[in-house]
Amino acid sequence: MSSNVVISSTGSEIPTSESFQMLDFQQGAQALQKPLAPGRSPAAGRSLCLVEERVSSWSQSGLKRLFDIVCVVLAFPLLVPVLLIVGLAVRLTSKGPVLFLQTRTGLRRKCFTILKFRTMEHTENGVRHKVTTAGNQRFTPVGPFLRRWKLDELPQVLNVLIGDMSLVGPRPKLPEHQLGELRCRPGITGAATIAFAREEQILARLPHRDVDDYYHSIILPAKLQLDRLYTAKSTFVSDLKMIANTVLRRWDSTVMCQLLEVDPIELQNRRPRLNAVASSATGVAMASDESLASGD
Repeated sequence: MSSNVVISSTGSEIPTSESFQMLDFQQGAQALQKPLAPGRSPAAGRSLCLVEERVSSWSQSGLKRLFDIVCVVLAFPLLVPVLLIVGLAVRLTSKGPVLFLQTRTGLRRKCFTILKFRTMEHTENGVRHKVTTAGNQRFTPVGPFLRRWKLDELPQVLNVLIGDMSLVGPRPKLPEHQLGELRCRPGITGAATIAFAREEQILARLPHRDVDDYYHSIILPAKLQLDRLYTAKSTFVSDLKMIANTVLRRWDSTVMCQLLEVDPIELQNRRPRLNAVASSATGVAMASDESLASGD
C-alpha cells in the first residue's frame, strides 16, 4: 500500500450513479474523502476510509461459480472464432508471443497467471521500465483497437474456466498493488472496471511527475472502495447487469467523475487516442504491467 494511504474515519458518503443505485452503496458504508482534482499535485498523507470487508453470499457461492461456467460454455461458439481471429491478427502484425502472461493476485492472495492478448511490442529480455508510460512503450498495430474494445481481455475466459477468476468481481491486481485480501474471485469486469473505463482521460490531465503518486494514492484506493461496496451486496441480477453493461460498452463514469471532482462533459469531450507511440501523458502502466492502468 502506498505510504500516502492510511485508514481514516471520515463520515462522508460515496457518490452513486444509476448503475450502482440498486446496491444501495451508501447504506452502512464509510466512503472516500474527496480526492485531489486532476492537474494539482497529490498531497502527502491523504486519508482513505476502507469499508469493513464484507462479501455477499452470492459472491462466495457455488451457484456463482456454476453461473460463470455455464455462461462461458454457452458463449464459446461465439468466442472461439473471435479468439482465433484476434490471435491471428496479433501474430501477423508483430513479432513475439500472441498472449501476454502475468502474475496477479487472486482469491485469498493466491497468485495465478492472467492471460491477455499482447498489445505492446515484445521485448526479448522481458524487461520494461519499473513505471512505464505510454511514451516509453510501443503498441502493436492492432494494440490500440484491442484495448479500445477490451478484446485483449478475452483470453481470461480460460482463467474463469480454470477457477482463478469470475466473470464479475474486483479486477486482479499485481501482488504489490493489492490492497487487502480478496475474499471472492477477481473478475473480468466489475464495478471499478465500468466506473474507471475512461481513467486514461483523467491521467492525461496530470503533469507527468504526478501520475505515479496520483495512481497509487487516489485511483487504486478508489477502485478498491467501489469493488468492496459492490461485492458486499452483489447478487445474481446485479452480476447479469454488469455483464450486459460490459458487453454493450455502457461505461458509466459518473462515480469516477464525482470522486475525482471532474466535469463529466469536459471528460466526454476529451478523447485521447492510443497511437503506436502515444503521448507520455496519455496513460501509465505500473510495475511492468503490459497494459495501461486504465480499465485494469
